[in-house]
Amino acid sequence: MKILLLGANGQLGRNFMEEGSLAKRGELCAASRDGCCYDGSRIARADLASPDTVSDLLDQLQPDVIVNTAAYTAVDRAQQEEALAMRINATAVGLLGQWAQAHGACVLHYSSDYIFNGTANTPYAVDATTAPLGVYGHSKLLGEMALRESGAHHILLRTSWVYAPHGHNFLLTMLRMGSARDALRVVTDQYGAPTSTALIVAGTLAALDTWLAAAPNQRRALEGTHHLVASGYTNWHGFAGAIFKGAVKRGLLPRAPRLEAIHSADYPTGAQRPAWSVLDNTGFTVRFGYALPNWQLALDGVLDALALGHDRI
Repeated sequence: MKILLLGANGQLGRNFMEEGSLAKRGELCAASRDGCCYDGSRIARADLASPDTVSDLLDQLQPDVIVNTAAYTAVDRAQQEEALAMRINATAVGLLGQWAQAHGACVLHYSSDYIFNGTANTPYAVDATTAPLGVYGHSKLLGEMALRESGAHHILLRTSWVYAPHGHNFLLTMLRMGSARDALRVVTDQYGAPTSTALIVAGTLAALDTWLAAAPNQRRALEGTHHLVASGYTNWHGFAGAIFKGAVKRGLLPRAPRLEAIHSADYPTGAQRPAWSVLDNTGFTVRFGYALPNWQLALDGVLDALALGHDRI
């Protein structure tokens, strides 16, 4: 089996590379936008903003499974770069689906809580009405639609509030700012489930293994849209507090800064965020037999990795 990993330099793609289990499941080809890996080595080139590079690699490699971790994720900047966000998050995903449908391959693709408008007060089901608030969410929703409409075998995994011990994310931002400031202002009226890339990798592998083990005529029942997020939920203020408590406990910070709770209106951004980003993940556990732990357990794992020096703040 040949597996193509797109976006190998991103937060999630890097975790797949470091974890190594995709390579144990088949012949792995990793690709990045410029053909360079985060460790300085050379890998394949596939830039979702340039569809020809993706098509050429697909035709050359002929993968059986495509794991697409590449995405345009600059939520605020997307308001000014709509064409680029749409090309990467929607048009390129449709291209992957079309190629996979024509060649009998399966696409594993990731979407976002930002496809919802955040007005709910209970966890969003996978079939809940979508209504993105900004360009980023709209581009991710169009990518979902393009993949479904392609008719390809696919497993579409929505996730939220993604973080890792590397890259650019809320956890690392809080640790950097917390080491330099005595007080921080963090919004308290946006709710979601912080989800580590390690959890996403583990859940993805569980879904892929279940799909591969199923009889060909039973695979379609496992496909479609699923919510791969940690269990439980918090707000950004609560997440920040848990980060600092765990960081001080592990010696990553000498002391925790004082946290001031503010509202979203007090911290204006280029794009509006959904106030409620909690996704119902019970179906994922039932379908793939993988229990998704509480977000605090995953946070402990990432802080442990930082404390052991696996990555630097």
